[in-house]
Amino acid sequence: MKLSLAVTGWVVLLASASCHAITLKLDPQIDLLVLDGRKISGSLLKGADSLELERGQHQFLFRVEQLRDAHKDASLRYQSAPMIVTFNAQVKTIAIRLPALESRRDRHHFDRTLNFQLVDERGREIDSKRDRLPLSGEGDMEKTMILYNRNGQVASVPQFAAVNEATVSAFPTEAEFAWIDDIDETQMPLIKRWFQRFDQATRQQFLWLVKMLRTS
Repeated sequence: MKLSLAVTGWVVLLASASCHAITLKLDPQIDLLVLDGRKISGSLLKGADSLELERGQHQFLFRVEQLRDAHKDASLRYQSAPMIVTFNAQVKTIAIRLPALESRRDRHHFDRTLNFQLVDERGREIDSKRDRLPLSGEGDMEKTMILYNRNGQVASVPQFAAVNEATVSAFPTEAEFAWIDDIDETQMPLIKRWFQRFDQATRQQFLWLVKMLRTS
């Protein structure tokens, strides 16, 4: 009971905190790979249309994937090179606006020029730095981003290179949702939805509170 009430109260605090956060709109064509130096768990983002971030500096590693009619014609399947964008903003909403990618020429131009836009809730472009990830094949993108940020590249953010294996990843594993079993079923969808939307620092505070209450 104590845990249930505390979690419910924390959800209310999360809702209040969202007024001071940036909402990242997730385009279905965009595969978010690494956020602020942390690898993203695709399974936990699946079905989400937005993610809440703290205002300030952020760095995304993403790629664009189009799978339209790929089962009929493999040539229609498109996957862009991994792209990096870094920005510092105090806006309410951020979205990555893609150019037309209907033809091979469009896609080639996109891979070469990185001509996407980072826009706010009013459609105004946000200043950003962008680059491609120097990666061959499907290597460890998180480690590659650590090296990228340490080497002073175009879109580097040195603070995001300070990552070690002991640090909890940006998104919790499914095992870390075990505490939900102790909560009334009617609260589960709301709690899990809010939990997935918020930034790493907020999620870690939440997990810390739950663990403390469970052991008290």
